[in-house]
Amino acid sequence: MRPEPSTSTAGTTTPGTAATAAPRGEDASIHNIGYRHYDGPRLGRSYARRSLFSQSLRGAYGLGRSAKSKVLPFVLLAVMCLPAGILVTVAVVAGAKQLEVDYTEYWLMMQPVIGLYLASQAPQSVSRDLRFRTVPLYFSRPIERVDYVAAKYLAMAAALFLFTAAPLVVMYAGALLAKLDFGDQTTGFLQGLVAVALLSVVYAGVGLVVAALTPRRGFGVAAVIAVLTIPYFAVTTVQAIAYEQGNGGVVPWLGLGSPSSLVDGFQSAFLGAPSGFPGGYEPGTAASVVYVLAILGLVALCWGALMGRYRRAGL
Repeated sequence: MRPEPSTSTAGTTTPGTAATAAPRGEDASIHNIGYRHYDGPRLGRSYARRSLFSQSLRGAYGLGRSAKSKVLPFVLLAVMCLPAGILVTVAVVAGAKQLEVDYTEYWLMMQPVIGLYLASQAPQSVSRDLRFRTVPLYFSRPIERVDYVAAKYLAMAAALFLFTAAPLVVMYAGALLAKLDFGDQTTGFLQGLVAVALLSVVYAGVGLVVAALTPRRGFGVAAVIAVLTIPYFAVTTVQAIAYEQGNGGVVPWLGLGSPSSLVDGFQSAFLGAPSGFPGGYEPGTAASVVYVLAILGLVALCWGALMGRYRRAGL
């Protein structure tokens, strides 16, 4: 015999309503959970991309976060600008005819501070999303992997540019107050801005790639410092040895071995900046072309590595 169909006390549901099962012996109730269509503006990918860029840039200085998060970036910014303030103070008081340090040399002198800033903020930008597995939530919205990578990369580069350009602005303003030659100071200032802009793009790519390899912020900080510091000192040491042994011609070629020396060689070849290499050697014509290709290749490699990293992380 066919079994009789069971009956339900919940009654019949209608569109827009949901029935909740009731225990035996009790009446069922029907609740209208009030689904509504969204009729407001849909801002799309461009708005999401701009919002992610803005949020990441603000986060690089602790804005929109706790007061504790603001301490380190602003302390490092103050340390970055302090020598610039001393330079212009000496120039104004002593009536100097030029600043003791060129605009393009300043970032070389302050490399440790720049490295500490990048090491502290690059993991904050990407490691938290990886650690708490929020990357798939970004991609569930109208935002693509390329949007996420572009927003993070541009935000980190912009944060670094503000960090490295601020002392140059202090130096330029002080030089004008000291009544130094306007043309020379403006030319040097613009050269310095181009140099730190390039430095920011290169450093941002390297820092984000290293930080994105691990969700642990502490490991990311140590790894970024190591990647920026060890190759630079290794290259500088080998350059010094080559120079002392009379092989000065290879000094510019050895500069291809680290991100910092790449930017140093580029600015000495194309911006008229004094070379920071041992003996003051500058890249020749062939080496200058290789420097440009190496910088473009490094930036492209960092971009590709980030895209590949988030192809896996976004699943």
